[in-house]
Amino acid sequence: MNGLFIAPLVVSVLGIPCAASAAPMPQHQESARLSKAAALTRDMRKLWSDHVIWTREYIVAAVNGTPDQQAAVNRLMKNQEDIGAAVAVYYGQATGTKLTALLKEHISIAGDLIRAAKAGDQPSQQRADAAWHRNAEEIADFLSKANPHWPRQTLIEMMQTHLSTTTNEVVARLTKNWDQDVRAFDAVYDHILHMADALSEGIVAQFPQKFVDTTLTTSR
Repeated sequence: MNGLFIAPLVVSVLGIPCAASAAPMPQHQESARLSKAAALTRDMRKLWSDHVIWTREYIVAAVNGTPDQQAAVNRLMKNQEDIGAAVAVYYGQATGTKLTALLKEHISIAGDLIRAAKAGDQPSQQRADAAWHRNAEEIADFLSKANPHWPRQTLIEMMQTHLSTTTNEVVARLTKNWDQDVRAFDAVYDHILHMADALSEGIVAQFPQKFVDTTLTTSR
């Protein structure tokens, strides 16, 4: 799954028109649109980078049993609110609030999974893992209904990879395999950037009019 969302595949899988099929746009308008699209990509990457960075901070604290884990959870939950607010700009407050709720559930279940794994409680770990995957499908379903450029199966694959790479990170930390721990976080971070880019591309494709700077285009 890693590397799935390189630019050409994002274009083809998410149904974003490429230069060969899209109607040509005047050069000054295209430059303005790309400028706003680039800003969205930057902001989305920051939000989802925060997601995996603060998840890692929580994993480290929870596995080590240090008192900073609650502060990490608080910051992580704030990140889910930030992601919901970013989505609400395009899809409305109700959608943003629902996404935040689903993402907070995603984080809460991850906490249950880590605690069960640390305790060696296999039945609880299996229940948490099943709940985690159900939540991932709910997120994929919810987002795919909001944007036709986010196919459900593509989103499920994105979420499943996010879960599996995060699980690898937890296992490496629990088993004190530090080299694998580093590689696991590299994989988590690489994938989340591709995921963020895919989400940004879908928004631009669905709302192209929002990515034209009218001030620039009307002044020329």
